[in-house]
Amino acid sequence: MATELTLRDALLLVDVQNDFCPGGALAVTDGDAVVPVLNDWIAAAGQGGALIFASRDWHPADHVSFAEQGGLWPPHCVHDTPGAAFHPDLELPDDTSVVSKAEQPDHEAYSAFDSGELGKMLRAAGIRRLWVGGLATDYCVKASVLDAVAIPELEVHVITDAIRAVDVAPGDGEAALKAMREAGAILEPVAPE
Repeated sequence: MATELTLRDALLLVDVQNDFCPGGALAVTDGDAVVPVLNDWIAAAGQGGALIFASRDWHPADHVSFAEQGGLWPPHCVHDTPGAAFHPDLELPDDTSVVSKAEQPDHEAYSAFDSGELGKMLRAAGIRRLWVGGLATDYCVKASVLDAVAIPELEVHVITDAIRAVDVAPGDGEAALKAMREAGAILEPVAPE
């Protein structure tokens, strides 16, 4: 199935950062496999005039999510480090709106919508369909999608071939897909036109 993106569409690329890809501090298995799929969507967004948003973890070195601070994770995506940079093969256009999150040491933020700014930008632009891909299915993708489906009149699609899960516990990725579907997101392996 293929879809054409228009001015009423937006593409949200969730945390496609070096630390979440192979070789990174918190690598997701096959995390870099989402990059070529998302590049096709970026090209289609450019052709159709759709907006592109890219979220990123932008942590201070003493972030609450890090194990040394009592959190779950090894240090990752510390702002202005190579690990926090977007994957080098991700073809982000210059006009991509970058959404930084989890910037405060004592505040965890999995969702790209945490600050409220992304939702405001989507509403101001009259966006009706949001297409979501990135890393990781069971954390930041899920949190972002669950917040997105709560926005009235916004149809939320998860590009299932452009996401990968951490799967800290076996089945976490599948459980995340189920939660997103039950919340109202449309999950499908769909290609852009």
